[in-house]
Amino acid sequence: MASILSYVPGVNRLVPSTSRVRTIEIPPVEVHHVETAPEKRPRTLKHLLKANHVNHSILYHNLIFHNHLPHILGSAYILGADVQHLLKIYDVEAETLEPWKPSPAEIVQEDWRDFLGDPRYQRAYVDFFEDSLALTHNYQWKGVVEEYLYSGNEPLINCLVAGLGHPLIHLGYAYEVDSREVAMEALGMAATQYNFLHKYIDDDSYTKSSSMKSSSPLELCQKMEKDERLDNLFEGSGPDNIEPLFEKHEDLVLEYWNAWTLDDPVKDFELSQEAAVALLVATVPPGTHSYSFYTCHVLTTSHAVRILLPFIRPEFRIKLVRQWWLFTIAVYITELRPKIDPDYIKPGDVAGKQWNYVDDKALTGPYATDAHFVKALRAIKEAAHTWGDVHERYLAAAVRLADDFQGWTFA
Repeated sequence: MASILSYVPGVNRLVPSTSRVRTIEIPPVEVHHVETAPEKRPRTLKHLLKANHVNHSILYHNLIFHNHLPHILGSAYILGADVQHLLKIYDVEAETLEPWKPSPAEIVQEDWRDFLGDPRYQRAYVDFFEDSLALTHNYQWKGVVEEYLYSGNEPLINCLVAGLGHPLIHLGYAYEVDSREVAMEALGMAATQYNFLHKYIDDDSYTKSSSMKSSSPLELCQKMEKDERLDNLFEGSGPDNIEPLFEKHEDLVLEYWNAWTLDDPVKDFELSQEAAVALLVATVPPGTHSYSFYTCHVLTTSHAVRILLPFIRPEFRIKLVRQWWLFTIAVYITELRPKIDPDYIKPGDVAGKQWNYVDDKALTGPYATDAHFVKALRAIKEAAHTWGDVHERYLAAAVRLADDFQGWTFA
């Protein structure tokens, strides 16, 4: 079945692989060096990221919610937000955040893995990584990331999609705006959100032949939508179903997970980004106006993967994309497999609107302080920039979201 977003060759923009490792080579995005930029706008972003880091915990509301302030600040900044808008975003978002609370104990080098998955240790983990930043890595944050993201037989990088993908998203913004504060927070999120999902990447035995095969994640989602074996698994939708899904129906999940083999890694990753856009935008019938908060994370984690691929070690790149696919399957099934209708995204509806229109909606529209709305629009825009958009499929999806959005559904 054809993808709703047409493939546009971009060979001249893809970097040829010279590595013997099977991997994915795509060009890096622009990095915004706000730490050293002298102008007021990047200085403002730098100050706000530091203020958030000092004043607000990365987890709050009974350790369930995640601090999204760096995500919306980074997105708005990259889309062109001025100083006053950045300050407004900070003030609005900070109203819901909470101050840091002490952890039950400190964490040291000898026991740093002992408390993985325990959100009560969020302060201790961030302190631990920051101590390493100062005492071992001379404030070179990428060295800290290298040391702790890849270490051991069960490295943190293989579980970045835990916690609805927030560690992955946070780390992407750390690289995009070159922020050591955001990077240390991302490692803290990775440590505190660590869960059972890591085993599917760490243990090669879970990768095996599937009864089906497709190069298109979207096509596989459409098969899931019609798969009667997935009917009536849950009484309601939501991420609380994710762990029971794996406990009771692991074979079904792995059947779909292993069906996508990434035989052509760059092209298949492009198709995954098309699928991420479709899952958010093409599952909302006209006139509905409400978009799935949890499916939005499928798109924003895909964006984070796109940001991180050029920066992480080559041997982890396909694994990271497969993490995203495992997460996507889980979200799609636990959101009760909404129908994906390509006709909901119509390039003809763009009616002369261009990306500056989308940017303006993100920065000045009624939802300009909604972190997930702004992040989703920018994720679609970055995908268009990465792959090309000759037929304006990405633009049409962004315009529809910008014009149609009236809030999120959480059930």
